[in-house]
Amino acid sequence: MRKDFTAGIRAGIPVCLGYFSVSFGFGVMAVSKGLNPWDAILISLSNLTSAGQFAGLTVIAAGAALIEMILTQLVINSRYALMSVALGQKLGPQVGTGQRLAMAFFNTDEVFALGMTRLGKLSPAFFLGAGLIAALGWTAGTATGAAAGAVLPLSVRLALGTMLYGMFIAIVIPQARQEKPMLFCMGLALVCSCLFAWMPGLRDVRDGLAIVICTVVTAAVCALVFPVPEQEGAQ
Repeated sequence: MRKDFTAGIRAGIPVCLGYFSVSFGFGVMAVSKGLNPWDAILISLSNLTSAGQFAGLTVIAAGAALIEMILTQLVINSRYALMSVALGQKLGPQVGTGQRLAMAFFNTDEVFALGMTRLGKLSPAFFLGAGLIAALGWTAGTATGAAAGAVLPLSVRLALGTMLYGMFIAIVIPQARQEKPMLFCMGLALVCSCLFAWMPGLRDVRDGLAIVICTVVTAAVCALVFPVPEQEGAQ
């Protein structure tokens, strides 16, 4: 078990470093939105979800209702339910409920990828080792960004707040250039967001609800236009 845990930590170090740089931007943005640095740290320590946290920060800054926060997080983080089902197929029957719950907390996109590429049955110790070091990087980056955001000029804070969007662009653009469905999905999401930002009537919709609507509409349209063949999805 100790060997697997150590292997998980080693495998998770690159994820830890990547999380630190992105969560630094979250810490800066959280402070610029009026949150206390300790609040930002607590959010990262208890959530560990990049897109969900940034979207949640937008909802908080807009003073939206709790139901909007619930819907936003439910839609954005729904992928984790499917990822957890996939992980469950790699676990043996001896893995208890407590271990599965701990793994669910650390189940992010990158840690999930590390677990799924592990040959054979997945050891909970490996997954928890990778998840723990990733969580430390995410929380440490948030703390550093929040501390820096409390002293940096506003112009610098606003610039650093775009770090996550730059990361998403770097991830999505290369794949969108190769896959038309991805390009269509990205373009549709952009159009929906612009409509809610500028179109009279729609621009009065709260930010949290606009995020939910844009996500659901984009996903539904793309599922209809580019359905995955049954035999391909079963592989």
